[in-house]
Amino acid sequence: MSVDELQSNSKGWLFYVKASFAIALIAVGAGIFFMPADLLVKGYFGISTMFLVSSTITLSKTMRDEHEAQRLLHKISEAKTNQILREYAD
Repeated sequence: MSVDELQSNSKGWLFYVKASFAIALIAVGAGIFFMPADLLVKGYFGISTMFLVSSTITLSKTMRDEHEAQRLLHKISEAKTNQILREYAD
């Protein structure tokens, strides 16, 4: 089985997700830059936005890793069950 067969997302979807992320980040950055406020307020919003993006990426990666670990544990458990059933059937 090749890596392409394991990939569940199309190239179009990956492009859409990456482009949406980039556009949203640019829009927020432009909004902060052109906001009629002091530099201190703009800096606060900029740092807060960077922290929000960073924590969102970390959260999504952690949830994905947890899901993949659970899938692996279920596969191992299923393989053990199948092995016990085969031994019992013999």
